[in-house]
Amino acid sequence: MTSSQPTWLSSGWRKSDRVVSVDHDVGFLRINRAASGYVGRVHADFDRCARAVRSKDARFDGWFFTAVLTTGIYCRPSCPVVPPKIAHMRFYPTAAAAQQNGFRACKRCRPDASPGSPQWNARADVVARAMRLIAEGVVDRDGVPGLADRLGYSTRHIERQLRAELGTGPLALARAQRAQTARILIETSTVPMGDVAFAAGFASIRAFNDTVREVFGLAPTELRRRAAGGRRGATPGLLCLRLPYRTPLCPDNLFGHLAATGTPGVEEWRDGAYRRTLRLSHGHGVVSLRPEPDHIGCRLALTDLRDLSLAIARCRWLLDLDADPTAVDETLRADPVLAPRVDENPGRRVPRTVDGAELAVRAVLGQQVSTAAARTHAGRLVAAYGEPVSDSGGGLTHLFPSIEALASLDPAALALPASRRRTLTTLVAALASGALDLGHGSDWQQARAHLAALPGFGPWTIETIAMRALGDPDAFVPGDLGVRIAAGNLGLPATPAALTRYAAAWRPWRSYAVQYLWATGDHAINRLPSGAVA
Repeated sequence: MTSSQPTWLSSGWRKSDRVVSVDHDVGFLRINRAASGYVGRVHADFDRCARAVRSKDARFDGWFFTAVLTTGIYCRPSCPVVPPKIAHMRFYPTAAAAQQNGFRACKRCRPDASPGSPQWNARADVVARAMRLIAEGVVDRDGVPGLADRLGYSTRHIERQLRAELGTGPLALARAQRAQTARILIETSTVPMGDVAFAAGFASIRAFNDTVREVFGLAPTELRRRAAGGRRGATPGLLCLRLPYRTPLCPDNLFGHLAATGTPGVEEWRDGAYRRTLRLSHGHGVVSLRPEPDHIGCRLALTDLRDLSLAIARCRWLLDLDADPTAVDETLRADPVLAPRVDENPGRRVPRTVDGAELAVRAVLGQQVSTAAARTHAGRLVAAYGEPVSDSGGGLTHLFPSIEALASLDPAALALPASRRRTLTTLVAALASGALDLGHGSDWQQARAHLAALPGFGPWTIETIAMRALGDPDAFVPGDLGVRIAAGNLGLPATPAALTRYAAAWRPWRSYAVQYLWATGDHAINRLPSGAVA
């Protein structure tokens, strides 16, 4: 095989998949997915992975993990220690695969806490959908049969697909996540170890102790002792975490959008942080997210610690923290019109949601009205049907209404046009029956088709949901008012059809192109709030 043909092309890629380009200096991969999605086996190209490790390329963190045969540990590609000899390196696609092969996590670079692979958020195939659901704790709550049921395949098929691409199965992936959740609780709280074990999802104290020793090379009590050095006393019931991301990150549009469109009582901007309530599996929570130079500061107050991994997964999804900004921006920078916008503020993320059903309801409320009017409608819905919560640190008052609560609403009580009421009630009925799935494991195209069949769902609403709820990086809203104004100001095609044809060069990152287009306007969604509370 010649150097111009990556080795992974002979090890698991479908014929419909295509590699757009490979940077031979640092081995940085940029992949365009075909209509059916792509399967990336970055860890299978030994030479390029080795070069990334020797150059300590942080862009690869989360793409693959480096195991060292002589030490028995696994690291991030950017680990600060002296790189091992190439002959002693082995590469794995996930931390779970490295752990299953007998390697423990490095104490310096903490590979188990690296950003997630961008593949799982940029793909719609069964492996990516499974990884998103595992991150949400589906295997811990419902087992592998529950995961298979959510995906619509047999357990055997799910096992086979995950092992073929990742070298390990769903149980090992869930175990690795439990270990990371346990580490967070051990190091950031004073919760008794027995409570930590069960909150992290372990079935017994023995399994908890054995897993922590095996994965981290230290007993749980030693992990806590090491972390306690220099740490201030923890506030009871409050967890303070650092959410990593790949640089660069532009916080302006990300937090500006969430703050400007936030639902009163459910979301707020206070003292330089975005805060909101969370509806979780075992209870509820309140999260505060603050942009920092190299991480997102996360403060979580949970009514049940078993929801920790789910809360973290939803916060990462909300802020699009597992994105690969270099790959996105390099594609968009190839357009001379977008290039100056990308260079001005690189690393824009797509502001998403913590709950797909919530976002869909809010998208319907926001049809053909201003941002302020959409917030007003959402606030009224929350006040009438939301579940009250207490918030000692701010002004949050409610959880966003559950679909079950909205299923009982009286359409006549809604201050909306009759057609919009019908759209909303039909959407709620589809979500309540389970016929429509807008969760992280949903099939993007099936969800689009189902939404299109409902009354009142046009391209803007469907693509907005696809962008912010489903997480499709290639969703596009050419008919959006802000996009149309930006296109006109930049000299781009004015009609939705012509703009869609022009935007084909931005694929598969058109959702990110929308963020750069919106940023050309003078709107509150493009800037961090200046006041204490918004």
